[in-house]
Amino acid sequence: MSTPPRHLSVSIACPFARAYALLAPPENFPRWASGLAGALRRDGDGWLADTPQGVMPLRFSPANDYGVLDHWVSPPGQVEVYVPLRLLARDEGCELLLTLFRQAGVDDAQFEADADWVARDLAAAKAWLERDESAGLSAPPAATPR
Repeated sequence: MSTPPRHLSVSIACPFARAYALLAPPENFPRWASGLAGALRRDGDGWLADTPQGVMPLRFSPANDYGVLDHWVSPPGQVEVYVPLRLLARDEGCELLLTLFRQAGVDDAQFEADADWVARDLAAAKAWLERDESAGLSAPPAATPR
């Protein structure tokens, strides 16, 4: 039997529609998802990220009304990894939830390190969205390299 997934989430004080509008564009993922490199570039129907491991192809869920932000990453020389990510409406804010599946060959220590990394990225999304919400910005600021 496979290892149970880990569900990591963060509550965000930003309305669902605004949070989704900022989170959904693939070019905004590097603002908070540090594992996706400093910038993404289009490649036909997909995207490419330059990472320390090499160029990594990515796919993202199409825009939708349901808060689905799923994406698929293809690390060089490895099997494509599915990353379920959801934005859920909650009161006046929302909840950002990522399901982390343990990949083949990942030991307990690495799985915990991966979960810690995801938790930091979710906290970065929260900080970005809440900062922009409190500033009353209508659009995200220009991307900055990491």
